[in-house]
Amino acid sequence: MITIQQFTFNPYQENTYVLYDVTGECVIIDPGMYDASEQNTLVRWIKESGLKPVLLLNTHCHIDHVLGNKFVFDNWGLKPRFHKGELPVLYAIPGYAPQMGLHYELSPEPEVFLEETGTVVFGNSELELIFAPGHSPAHLCFYAREDNFLIGGDVLFYSSIGRTDLPYGNHQQLLNSIREKLFVLPDSVEVYPGHGSITNIGYEKQNNPFLK
Repeated sequence: MITIQQFTFNPYQENTYVLYDVTGECVIIDPGMYDASEQNTLVRWIKESGLKPVLLLNTHCHIDHVLGNKFVFDNWGLKPRFHKGELPVLYAIPGYAPQMGLHYELSPEPEVFLEETGTVVFGNSELELIFAPGHSPAHLCFYAREDNFLIGGDVLFYSSIGRTDLPYGNHQQLLNSIREKLFVLPDSVEVYPGHGSITNIGYEKQNNPFLK
């Protein structure tokens, strides 16, 4: 069984997730830690929980989801894993971060890229890859089938969807991704989004105003 710990970090109120199981191995997804206090919060919690980080995953590479990549690498030697289609998004960050008043420490690049389908494994647990572009060009969601939840990044939110007005965004593609990749999951699947509160597939199928 996978346990989820959520943190909300940085000026964009981004949700960072740590997933772990009984083995004590854990996965850090979309580390958004920005300042020293946020970095300390994550490190302290991982140490006090007796966990061993073994994977760093990014759903996509907008700045608010990768601000902590360098910190995670410096502390645990983990390079991020994401789909190679996100590289242009990552490469663009140094150009716009100063305009936004943000200090950005250059993220390491992956040694291992994730594919559109497949799995990532840690401890006794497995996450399935779901390719859901639209908010960004090669966005991935991580689906824990046995535990009935989805780490959804910025695809689907509570009564909302990811924005598509950023470079490489595509509104119709995002709607297609949600309908064809997420809405085929069981209604009871809980969605842990990149921002805001938890929702579930059934609720969004019935109530999301963007998908009526």
